[in-house]
Amino acid sequence: MGLGGISIPQLLIILLIVVLIFGTKRLKTLGGDLGAALKSFRKAMESDDDKDRADDAKRLEANAGNATAPDAEFVEQKDKASQA
Repeated sequence: MGLGGISIPQLLIILLIVVLIFGTKRLKTLGGDLGAALKSFRKAMESDDDKDRADDAKRLEANAGNATAPDAEFVEQKDKASQA
């Protein structure tokens, strides 16, 4: 059994039809564009995580005199969750 009830021969037939319709050059270009989009998305997600960590650190520094233990625990839990 393949993906969602589709067997391997059926997937090969679908692939053959797609290649016949679009051609290998167009599929190669489409694959490259899709890869670039995924790379860009991952980079944006990582920069957002870094920005969130920097904001948390600034907030803790600003409240250093009156920082409470739950704030510090929250930041530690958030860092652990993002690393997992």
